[in-house]
Amino acid sequence: MRRTGVEPVLSGRRYRLELTSEQAALCQEIGDICRAVWNTALEQRREYRRRGAWMNYVPQAAEMAEAKREHPWLTAAPSQVLQQTLMDLDRTCREHGTFNVRWRSKVRWSPAFRFPAGNRIQVERLGRKWGRVKLPKLGWVRFRWSRPLGGEVRSATVRHRAGQWFISFLVNDGCTTPDRHGMPGTAVGIDRGVTVAAVTSDGTFHDRSFITSGEVARYRRLQQKLARQSKGSANRAKTVTAMRRIMRRVTDRRADFCSYTACRITTRNALVVLEDLRIQAMTATASGTADRPGRNVRQKTGLNRAILDKCWFKLEMALLNAARRTGSRIVLVNPAYTSQTCNRCGHVDAKSRKSQAVFECTACGHRDHADVNAAKDQRDAGLAFSACGDFGIGRSVKQEPVGRVTGRTP
Repeated sequence: MRRTGVEPVLSGRRYRLELTSEQAALCQEIGDICRAVWNTALEQRREYRRRGAWMNYVPQAAEMAEAKREHPWLTAAPSQVLQQTLMDLDRTCREHGTFNVRWRSKVRWSPAFRFPAGNRIQVERLGRKWGRVKLPKLGWVRFRWSRPLGGEVRSATVRHRAGQWFISFLVNDGCTTPDRHGMPGTAVGIDRGVTVAAVTSDGTFHDRSFITSGEVARYRRLQQKLARQSKGSANRAKTVTAMRRIMRRVTDRRADFCSYTACRITTRNALVVLEDLRIQAMTATASGTADRPGRNVRQKTGLNRAILDKCWFKLEMALLNAARRTGSRIVLVNPAYTSQTCNRCGHVDAKSRKSQAVFECTACGHRDHADVNAAKDQRDAGLAFSACGDFGIGRSVKQEPVGRVTGRTP
């Protein structure tokens, strides 16, 4: 089904804040209040569910107003921030279930809070490198102007990461999702792996190293230092901050790689086909329980780390985000036997996969890189699914390949 209207594309802009000591302390206090509100509201929801009743955002927001009169420490946080915390909890509980939502731990959770009212946020540019934003309770806050804002501010989120505070603006830059892709008829399949992050059906290999050897050695030394320090000490907190600073750079490199790769792929292809992978289940631990210990735990742990290091899920999210600007369609297909199927003759045989990189069909003798062959199989499956989805109203269900569309129809 084609769209009849245009849809605005909201974009994110993240900047590094330069807070005074008073502003940093207030940000930490607001984050702690939001964490306490989240945990208290989640416990209330779970208690209601145990009794067979329901609790949602509306009564909890009303009770929040009463709680602020009884507990003055809640007034340190802006009302809109606390209401947004309850709204985020309500949406998370509806999507994942009340008992599947995690607590916000004081040790593991990074303080973050959101200002949803964009009309109450003022942004000014002070010079070539600096700007400032006026936020409720915080006043004017300076930030590093690393890129143009480029649109109307809808909301702002303040977050703490590895010893630094950042602000992310959600802006409406005036861009809309096009009705059709600039290169209609183009299609590509993507095979994600642990050796190479992404291989496309046109033979392009997308991969990079996200952490240097020096950072690996330093992170290992910090882990050894952390093991010798007492829990709750100031030195241990400094070591944890140093470790998080290294991982922050690694995370930023992964995000940059995914955004760059997704932009290149969606710009050149109207149809992008991926394997429908259950990454959360694939990276589940194999340790088992005390009664039933797992098997090959160390091997499974290494595989889990390799999968997470190649950022499969982040690449999928980046493709969905980039497709909003290009009009590409993202299709997820069944990954079964794609690495064992010959793209030329369609013969399925596990023996055709000679090694991680070599594919030689046992029926027709076709040779190709194993990942490229799998990517071509996914592309063909996506094209078949697209044809059935566009013209397959009167066809038998058995003739339609397994797959699902997550993007927009160009």
